[in-house]
Amino acid sequence: MVLAYTSRLSPITRRRLAVFRGNRRAWVSLWVFLALFAGSLAAELIANDKPLVLRYDGEWYVPLLVDYPETEFGGFLPTGTDYHDPFIRERLAEHGWALWPVIPFSYQTLDMQMRRPSPAPPSPRHWLGTDDQGRDVLARVIYGFRLSVAFALVLTAGSLILGVLIGGIQGYFGGKTDLIGQRLTEIWSGLPVLFLLIILASLVQPGFWWLLGIMLLFSWLGLVDVVRAEFLRARNLEYVRAAKAMGLPPRLIMWRHVLPNAMVATLTFVPFLFTGAITTLTALDFLGFGLPPGSPSLGELVAQGKNNLHAPWLGITAFVSLSLMLSLLVFIGEGLRDAFDPHHVQHAASTSPMPRTPADA
Repeated sequence: MVLAYTSRLSPITRRRLAVFRGNRRAWVSLWVFLALFAGSLAAELIANDKPLVLRYDGEWYVPLLVDYPETEFGGFLPTGTDYHDPFIRERLAEHGWALWPVIPFSYQTLDMQMRRPSPAPPSPRHWLGTDDQGRDVLARVIYGFRLSVAFALVLTAGSLILGVLIGGIQGYFGGKTDLIGQRLTEIWSGLPVLFLLIILASLVQPGFWWLLGIMLLFSWLGLVDVVRAEFLRARNLEYVRAAKAMGLPPRLIMWRHVLPNAMVATLTFVPFLFTGAITTLTALDFLGFGLPPGSPSLGELVAQGKNNLHAPWLGITAFVSLSLMLSLLVFIGEGLRDAFDPHHVQHAASTSPMPRTPADA
């Protein structure tokens, strides 16, 4: 099926794909990153303080999807069940069984059965230890990885849309539109983003979408110059002039004829926008101006490593997690850069064997 799909691609796209696959480091990094992200998407199935499924007195229960009251399992309170409660676990063992995730703790679960003060070192119960509040570090890394990647995906997509739209309008129309647009973007890029975030964080409670909206106001600026230059170059080409002479409206010319060429240079910046979004979110969480307290944040884990130097596993875990994630993204970005580089594509075309035709057989 993959071969059939590849055969429908254009020759230049197949050559770029071949160049990217030829970069073994980028190709392996892509699959490793996709595997880690796919695993983080199933974080509730891997790390959770509720059983995946249990059977009690002949009845089936799915605590992962339904919040059952404690009275359902012989308790006395109508509140949600704490499945780590020794009384509840004893009842489940006597009247049925429960299937637990690999890590029986969520990112916000406080382990009340610990025998050592927090932060506790790695142990069979907590593979990467606990933080200073008694929460499982590995669970917080899994959830934090998913949150960071999701934040970077949405921010990168929004930045790509705004950067291409504004840069394309400036480059295609030129003249006063380009002049005014350049002056406005220069003024906007000169604003101190970090100071604005700190000031706004003192006025409102920061959250995922709040941070995303504020960062989206500035993250597109890096793409405008690249897109603008590509549109300025392409608007004077012969096929664009021919489209104008045929009476096509500017929006169709920009979409059909100019944008595909501009995206070649733009897409090489996407992995680096991605890494920039992750590092910015981590820095804000580290400084305390990011996500709300208790969120599964890698930046908060870095801050805990700084504040608990006697617990080196916190800093080591944060360093390894961030360095692995960012290294994979940088390697993928290098592969994309080579794949869209005309020199690499021409070299791949000159060294690859020509396809045989029936006349050659």
